[in-house]
Amino acid sequence: MPRVISLILGGGRGTRLYPLTKSRSKPAVPIAGKYRLIDIPVSNCIHSGLHRIFVVTQFNSVSLHRHIYNTYKFDPFEGGFVEILAAQQTMQNESWYQGTADAVRRNIPYFTDKDYDLVLILSGDQLYRMNFQEMIKTHIDNKAVVTIAALPVPESEARSCGIMRIQADGRVIDFEEKPKTQEKLNRVRTDPNWLEKLGLKAHGRPYLASMGIYVFNTKTLVDLLATSTATDFGHELLPQTISQQRVQAHLFDGYWEDIGTVGAFHQANVDLTLDHPPFDFTLGEQPIFTRPRYLPSSRILGSTIRNSLICDGCVIGRGSVIENSVIGVRSIIGDNVTIRDSYLMGADWYEQPADVRRNQGEGLVNLGVGAGAVVERAIVDKNSRIGRNVKVLNETGIVDSEECDTHVIRDGVVVVPRNTMLQDGFGI
Repeated sequence: MPRVISLILGGGRGTRLYPLTKSRSKPAVPIAGKYRLIDIPVSNCIHSGLHRIFVVTQFNSVSLHRHIYNTYKFDPFEGGFVEILAAQQTMQNESWYQGTADAVRRNIPYFTDKDYDLVLILSGDQLYRMNFQEMIKTHIDNKAVVTIAALPVPESEARSCGIMRIQADGRVIDFEEKPKTQEKLNRVRTDPNWLEKLGLKAHGRPYLASMGIYVFNTKTLVDLLATSTATDFGHELLPQTISQQRVQAHLFDGYWEDIGTVGAFHQANVDLTLDHPPFDFTLGEQPIFTRPRYLPSSRILGSTIRNSLICDGCVIGRGSVIENSVIGVRSIIGDNVTIRDSYLMGADWYEQPADVRRNQGEGLVNLGVGAGAVVERAIVDKNSRIGRNVKVLNETGIVDSEECDTHVIRDGVVVVPRNTMLQDGFGI
């Protein structure tokens, strides 16, 4: 078996997910009420038998470091690890990472001193399940130097992805990053009938998109990065390599979501509440791992809950209605609250009776959602304080708004930033 090292890229500033990334990196954003996005690629690696993992970070990485340190601890005799490679200035290079390829280039010394045969490169902000051993087998069987995970997508999505064209044997012969013109799209279009013969449901999806998941021969990766000034895989390094060496496509047709925008993130969480969610956290054979919190069971005092996820340690009052929503850990929800199509991330702690008394004396709102509040099509970030009879909803259908102290609207979704307090009767 080849020796494989996994590199999970922590991503850039996360501007399209702002304000969820205001004080945390993209992989540290909570998902499904109790997990972090970084838990997805790490869990996939563990289930694939790949226990040597580096996480490359740069922006707002403190909470991500803390989560990884508190979550992933391997048997010392096994030799597994999940370690952080934080961006740093050195005598040789005083600038920060300029792109995905540059981030890997700066960290070459950390994965070349152990004689790893292959490097698996992953993104830290995607939602999917994949057996990476199958991709590694595709790579070895085809004697490729690079293998790219590929997913059929419709034209509406193709313009925002890296699109590849492949031969009958799966070799990649063309690659266009985010093709904007119809001419470029036509050049990398794949015949859906041919994809159907390979077992993929491709009608209506005639483009093969890169999933941002790569397997490289270690020597090839080191040589490419040493001889090229390319800073990004999709825009520069992959197109250069395809014309010179064998690059293979590994076809995938399961659920995959790039959590790149507030709208996509909100939809991915709400979709978890469906009768048959496209991504199911309850699969016992392939659980998603995260930090144990040792919280009590949630207490529900007489509310109506439909198609929702209620995480550990919540208290939900009487007469409340929760529909198509995800309620994160330690959420405190008062009486007669209405929550629909929303994601409440919960809290990092419980307020004690002394805290509640102090809040009353200082005119502060308690952690959680106060009685009579209405929250619809919204994301309420951690440790927020929603007062009594507050309304958090986008009644006028605004798509994007200017940011203010209390909220911002992105992709039609109202986002209440972390640690925000909305006084009683406040309305959005």
